Amino acid sequence: MHFEILVEDRSCEKIVSILVPRIIGNGHSVKPVCFKGIGHLPKNLYHKPDPGKQLLLHRLPGLLRAYGKTFSSYAQAPDNPGAVVIVVCDLDNRDKTQFRRELDAVLNHCHPRPAAYFCFAIEECEAWLLGDIPAIKSAYPHARDGVLNGYVNDAICGTWELLANAIYKGGVTALKSQGGQAVGREKLKWAENICPYMDVQKNQSPSFCYFRDTLQGLAKQ
Repeated sequence: MHFEILVEDRSCEKIVSILVPRIIGNGHSVKPVCFKGIGHLPKNLYHKPDPGKQLLLHRLPGLLRAYGKTFSSYAQAPDNPGAVVIVVCDLDNRDKTQFRRELDAVLNHCHPRPAAYFCFAIEECEAWLLGDIPAIKSAYPHARDGVLNGYVNDAICGTWELLANAIYKGGVTALKSQGGQAVGREKLKWAENICPYMDVQKNQSPSFCYFRDTLQGLAKQ
């Protein structure tokens, strides 16, 4: 099976690149596709995307239509195990049920329709890192236990800010003072440092477990 995994930023791309091969095992191929933010779904699903907007939701309708055409040719090839697209989005402050309904509507406008699945990081991809506290402690032995022990998995609480308070010198205030680019670089560094220690079968984040179980189910087909 071939997995195309659409993600909204580089830190999530790094998480996917390190963890997905462990989740699905050998015999499959994985291609993360990284965007520069999530953006918004266009009102007109058949609009021509602005090439200057490398935003996941902005480009999603056209991408899913293209995948539908490409994947249909895969299915006709002999000895081809097929392909799926996985869309990974931070839920942020969106209503989960409504957001999934909107994404399903985009998928239903595709003819042919690709094999596509939507997975949310609740509330952000850092929640998946926080689902494995031992991995954080292995990567950052001096992480603040008081912050980590007070975290409730997949809580809507300012996830990356909480992780910054646990492991970054000076906490989120010091990190934010350096600007948005510094925040992005640090989040990427967290993914690079923590993911190698993570146990994908013991992660406590429900949204990560949904992502993991979705991929493992597909890999067994």
